[in-house]
Amino acid sequence: MSTEQFHVDEVSPSYWRVTFDNGPVNLLDPDTVEQLAALVDRIEAAPDLTVVVFRSDTPGYFMAHWDFLSDTARVVGMPPGPTGLHPYLDNFVRLSRVPVATVSEIRGRTRGAGSEFVLATDIRFASEQAVLGQFEVGVGAVPGGGPMARLGRLVGRGRALEILLGGEDVPAARAAEYGYVNRLVPDAELEDVTDAFARRIAGFDKVAVAGIKKLVDVATLPADDELARGLEAYFATAGRQEHRPFVGLLFEHGLQRPDGVETDLGAAIARLRQG
Repeated sequence: MSTEQFHVDEVSPSYWRVTFDNGPVNLLDPDTVEQLAALVDRIEAAPDLTVVVFRSDTPGYFMAHWDFLSDTARVVGMPPGPTGLHPYLDNFVRLSRVPVATVSEIRGRTRGAGSEFVLATDIRFASEQAVLGQFEVGVGAVPGGGPMARLGRLVGRGRALEILLGGEDVPAARAAEYGYVNRLVPDAELEDVTDAFARRIAGFDKVAVAGIKKLVDVATLPADDELARGLEAYFATAGRQEHRPFVGLLFEHGLQRPDGVETDLGAAIARLRQG
């Protein structure tokens, strides 16, 4: 039996707070995929739910990235989700479209698959301690969870390419300047600001909230086939033999440990690539 990663606090019938918890740096893995699918099912079925806040209590980390040590065969063999897409991508597509406002309360590092998760939510409030990024280019992979499609719409083509091709860590202030996140909030105020905003939405009529979101979705969300091409590119590029020694080098320097290269992964990848 896998450990529960998404802890749901039903603050009220219209407002839930969900805390993600998976190890010392909050990695995403195959269990995350399956548990997120079940959570999205639960959100879709909640008749009065209007807003969900996603958060983390793990010091320094919201969602670090995908677990490099996860079972690749298990991931590849997962059956499609309700959209017909691979369940990793299906989760993000469905999360984007639930008839509920979704808010990411980002404190700490949020890279790769973690960045793809928050991009699939509607609204992103970031602590001044937050760090975002898509570092996959540094390990020879095309990101698979839709950041090319989503970032291009959020921040514009030039800045999307800067983030995706540079593979650098994006500090919270720059993320807010670019539109990667909605708002930069002092760390001590983050929970209160997010909670107040969520309670405001929770007090509104669900039909109106869902109706507004659906029409904004029509104007802004990428088509499923656009996202599917990204995941196909990820499966074609991730884990290639020629990049495995470098990933091994990252592990030697503390990859997936809270006090290793995870602290400054974007910079560390460039530094180690240069020898």
